[in-house]
Amino acid sequence: MDSFASNREFGKQLGVTFPLLSDWRREVTKAYGLYNEQSGYGNRGTFVVDKEGKIRHIEVGRSAIDPTGALQACDLLTQREMARPKKPEQP
Repeated sequence: MDSFASNREFGKQLGVTFPLLSDWRREVTKAYGLYNEQSGYGNRGTFVVDKEGKIRHIEVGRSAIDPTGALQACDLLTQREMARPKKPEQP
Protein backbone atom coordinates (compact mmCIF):
# COMPACT_ATOMS: atom_id res chain seq x y z
CA MET A 1 0.00 0.00 0.00
CA ASP A 2 1.21 3.49 -0.73
CA SER A 3 1.63 6.01 2.05
CA PHE A 4 -0.33 9.24 2.27
CA ALA A 5 2.79 11.20 1.27
CA SER A 6 3.47 8.90 -1.67
CA ASN A 7 -0.13 9.24 -2.88
CA ARG A 8 0.03 13.03 -2.52
CA GLU A 9 3.20 13.20 -4.64
CA PHE A 10 1.74 10.79 -7.21
CA GLY A 11 -1.38 12.96 -7.43
CA LYS A 12 0.72 16.09 -7.91
CA GLN A 13 2.69 14.43 -10.73
CA LEU A 14 -0.53 13.51 -12.50
CA GLY A 15 -2.25 16.79 -11.74
CA VAL A 16 -5.31 15.14 -10.20
CA THR A 17 -7.58 17.05 -7.85
CA PHE A 18 -9.39 14.12 -6.29
CA PRO A 19 -8.30 12.29 -3.13
CA LEU A 20 -6.21 9.11 -3.29
CA LEU A 21 -6.81 6.44 -0.64
CA SER A 22 -4.03 4.87 1.40
CA ASP A 23 -5.73 1.75 2.83
CA TRP A 24 -3.19 0.33 5.29
CA ARG A 25 -5.73 -1.96 6.98
CA ARG A 26 -7.03 -3.12 3.60
CA GLU A 27 -10.61 -2.63 4.79
CA VAL A 28 -11.73 -0.67 1.74
CA THR A 29 -9.66 -2.86 -0.58
CA LYS A 30 -11.51 -5.94 0.68
CA ALA A 31 -14.92 -4.24 0.68
CA TYR A 32 -14.52 -3.26 -2.97
CA GLY A 33 -13.25 -6.68 -4.08
CA LEU A 34 -9.70 -5.55 -4.86
CA TYR A 35 -7.85 -7.62 -2.26
CA ASN A 36 -5.64 -10.43 -3.55
CA GLU A 37 -5.52 -13.16 -0.88
CA GLN A 38 -2.47 -14.86 -2.43
CA SER A 39 -0.22 -11.80 -2.50
CA GLY A 40 -1.69 -10.04 0.54
CA TYR A 41 -1.97 -6.82 -1.43
CA GLY A 42 -4.77 -4.99 -3.15
CA ASN A 43 -5.08 -4.34 -6.84
CA ARG A 44 -5.06 -0.68 -7.77
CA GLY A 45 -8.46 0.76 -8.41
CA THR A 46 -9.91 4.08 -9.49
CA PHE A 47 -13.58 4.73 -8.81
CA VAL A 48 -15.61 7.61 -10.22
CA VAL A 49 -18.43 8.46 -7.81
CA ASP A 50 -21.25 10.81 -8.78
CA LYS A 51 -22.79 13.53 -6.61
CA GLU A 52 -25.35 11.05 -5.26
CA GLY A 53 -22.59 8.71 -4.10
CA LYS A 54 -23.14 6.09 -6.82
CA ILE A 55 -20.12 4.45 -8.44
CA ARG A 56 -20.29 5.29 -12.15
CA HIS A 57 -16.95 3.99 -13.44
CA ILE A 58 -14.23 1.62 -12.24
CA GLU A 59 -10.68 1.13 -13.50
CA VAL A 60 -8.76 -1.81 -12.01
CA GLY A 61 -5.15 -2.89 -12.42
CA ARG A 62 -2.61 -1.09 -14.58
CA SER A 63 -5.23 1.14 -16.20
CA ALA A 64 -6.12 2.51 -12.74
CA ILE A 65 -2.74 4.25 -12.59
CA ASP A 66 -3.55 6.34 -15.67
CA PRO A 67 -6.30 8.87 -14.84
CA THR A 68 -7.45 9.09 -18.48
CA GLY A 69 -10.34 6.61 -18.09
CA ALA A 70 -11.58 8.31 -14.93
CA LEU A 71 -11.34 11.75 -16.55
CA GLN A 72 -13.30 10.53 -19.57
CA ALA A 73 -15.97 9.11 -17.26
CA CYS A 74 -16.15 12.43 -15.39
CA ASP A 75 -16.50 14.31 -18.69
CA LEU A 76 -19.33 12.01 -19.74
CA LEU A 77 -21.12 12.47 -16.41
CA THR A 78 -20.75 16.26 -16.75
CA GLN A 79 -22.15 16.18 -20.30
CA ARG A 80 -25.13 14.11 -19.16
CA GLU A 81 -25.77 16.45 -16.24
CA MET A 82 -25.66 19.51 -18.50
CA ALA A 83 -28.08 17.87 -20.97
CA ARG A 84 -30.68 17.20 -18.27
CA PRO A 85 -33.56 19.66 -18.04
CA LYS A 86 -33.18 21.88 -15.00
CA LYS A 87 -35.75 21.47 -12.23
CA PRO A 88 -37.51 24.65 -11.17
CA GLU A 89 -36.28 25.96 -7.83
CA GLN A 90 -38.61 25.61 -4.87
CA PRO A 91 -39.48 28.83 -2.98
